[in-house]
Formats: sequence, structure tokens, C-alpha cells
Amino acid sequence: MATINGHSPAADVEPEYAIDLQIDDAYADEIDGMGLLAAASAALRHCGVTRALLTVVVTTDEAVRDLNRTYRGLDEATDVLSFPAQDDAASALTMPPEAAAELEDYLGDILIAYPYSLRQAARLGVSPAAELRLLVVHGTLHLLGYDHDTPEAEAEMWAVQEAILAQFGDGGLTQQHRES
Repeated sequence: MATINGHSPAADVEPEYAIDLQIDDAYADEIDGMGLLAAASAALRHCGVTRALLTVVVTTDEAVRDLNRTYRGLDEATDVLSFPAQDDAASALTMPPEAAAELEDYLGDILIAYPYSLRQAARLGVSPAAELRLLVVHGTLHLLGYDHDTPEAEAEMWAVQEAILAQFGDGGLTQQHRES
């Protein structure tokens, strides 16, 4: 059985995902929440994850910029930020077994700047829905340990991202991002 970034697919196990999707009220009518949940689930399934909890927040450019400045030291807007759950801090806590079990499955948080993603979609000539799916998949892959900090890691992450996006008819979107 193959292992993908530490996750072994189990063919006979029904996946259990709890994805908390939070969309700022100002954008709620513009966003296909079910499509975002499907994109996150597809990324988890593709990587062989059978149990996972995560949060996806779609918010303002300002909120994401503030987090980018606070946690990455970059005072600039960006499209998506991922904050993996801190395993070391969680394991040091004493808590009831059911809380510990839930925390064990918690992957982390993904934050998407919606106005930024709209501008990016327009620049690339893709639909806002396709752009948001890419950002959710990209963020989910980061929570699973993928990165693009070296050419080898980037090639691996982009290939996985492309395979997942192809399920939604969004093949080639990763390449458009690379070239822009």
C-alpha cells in the first residue's frame, strides 16, 4: 500500500471529514460553499486521509494581510494562508480522551482572501469558483505537509494539486498560476 505524505490510503474505510466552512456574510451569496467542501474532501481523499477535521475561512484581504504580517512577517495581501495544527502543543496538554481524539484529527485552518482571489481569477481568465477550488486544495495540501519550498517539493505538490483539480475540470490551473 502506498503512503502519501505519511497518510496511507485504506480502500475499505469510509472517510470521515468535518470541514467547518466560514464565509464572511458579505460574500455568502457569491460563493458555492458545497464546491469548496467538495474540493477539500477530494484533496483529503486523494491523499488517503480517512479522518480529518479542518476549518476553511473565506474573508477579506485585510484580515488575511493582518495574519500574513503577524505570522509570516510579510505586510502584504496574499490569496491563501494555511495554519497546520500544532501537534507538539496539543500532545503536551492533559485533556479528556474524547477531546484528545478530536484534536488528533484536526489538521488546521485555511484562510482565503476572497477579493484577492477574484482579482487573481480575472487576471488568469478563470472562474472565481475554479480559483477558490484551487486555493482550498492548495491550502489542504499544505495542512497535509506538502510544500513548494524547493523545486522537487513544488513539482510533487503541483502534480498532486493538478490531479485533484482535474476531477473538477480545472486541469491546467496550477500551471496558469506558475506562469503568472
